[in-house]
Amino acid sequence: MELERYFDFLSPDDIRIKGTRVGIETVLDDYLDGSSPEEIAARDRSLSLEQVYATLLYYFHNRAQMDAYLEAWRAYTEAAWQEQERNPSPAVRRLRELKAHSASGVGIPAL
Repeated sequence: MELERYFDFLSPDDIRIKGTRVGIETVLDDYLDGSSPEEIAARDRSLSLEQVYATLLYYFHNRAQMDAYLEAWRAYTEAAWQEQERNPSPAVRRLRELKAHSASGVGIPAL
């Protein structure tokens, strides 16, 4: 069985499960956090159980490469989150302002 046929290799840091918009990291992260293949397939209905098992088998056959892929993905998502915290969008700033006003007991400010 050629496992690569289950995936779209869009770039070295973007591997998607073929026919979906789901990144391989989604399945692997859930599995490594303790979810069973059946739980993963039930939670994400765009994935078949076969696709989940193919992803896990690909991971186990390419463990060093996939561990590096996951580490890079985690670093990227952490950096993106930090950037969003430093420079929130106007909408996020407004929501935070509304939340602060609500918590203070003061009425909601005018838009």
